[in-house]
Amino acid sequence: MKNIIIFGAPGSGKGTYSDDIVARYDMGHISTGDVLRSEIKNGTELGKIAQGYIDNGQLIPDELMIDILAKTYDALPAGKGVIFDGFPRTITQAEALKKMLADRKHDMGVMLELIVDEETLLARLLNRAKEQGRADDNEETIKKRFEVYHKQTAPLSKWFEQEGIRNAFTWKGSKETMLGEIFAFLDTQK
Repeated sequence: MKNIIIFGAPGSGKGTYSDDIVARYDMGHISTGDVLRSEIKNGTELGKIAQGYIDNGQLIPDELMIDILAKTYDALPAGKGVIFDGFPRTITQAEALKKMLADRKHDMGVMLELIVDEETLLARLLNRAKEQGRADDNEETIKKRFEVYHKQTAPLSKWFEQEGIRNAFTWKGSKETMLGEIFAFLDTQK
């Protein structure tokens, strides 16, 4: 299986769909959110720095994320493909990911863009806050995250299009429908 970059706004389902893709295709999975939450929970220096950015709805600096990503990627079994969940979030990060993979004689593979309307995203994130007690899912922080997404991350869609790897999937009200479309596409990518 090729590498996969899963892309979308906060609450679009990147983690949920990544889990389903990993289970079906037996791939590696790098969730920058999970990696960062682990660092924060363990009280590492990186975790403390990251917490400050997250609490303010900001992105983690590129250098920190790229270092973490390379270390995590290199620790995964080779040859199965990896799904990148939550990274890259900026054009600079995308270029760094492309270079990091090229240095290992790998490529980015395909990008799956999850397109979901903002009203649905807000409802999902507020519900997740209640269910999981995530401090980064309060309405004020969510709105800041949407602003950051639209200014810094959404332009990546065009970058991936220019790279020839963008594949968009639009929410139609059912996880099963969207997942079926994603699986049908990925089955052609082996």
